[in-house]
Amino acid sequence: MVLFIVVLLVMGFIAGLIARVIVPGNDSIGFFGTALLGIVGSFVGGFLGYALRGNDIKDGAFQTSGFLGSVIGAIVVLLVYRFTQRRARS
Repeated sequence: MVLFIVVLLVMGFIAGLIARVIVPGNDSIGFFGTALLGIVGSFVGGFLGYALRGNDIKDGAFQTSGFLGSVIGAIVVLLVYRFTQRRARS
């Protein structure tokens, strides 16, 4: 179980880091924020895969995705985060 959590954090950090490189900008969210971005992105990618393709319907809409889905989901989450931050400052 501990190994699973460590792998989840590392993969989440990598997916979040790739998302932050693909969508450049000034995001001061730090290490744990980047890892959380990738982890949440994994679930968003899983939901998008479920909604668009309908695969794994028996697993439900709330599921993890593969690495590519995690990066795509992290990009979506990062863009939503930036949009909400921009609206909060206005």
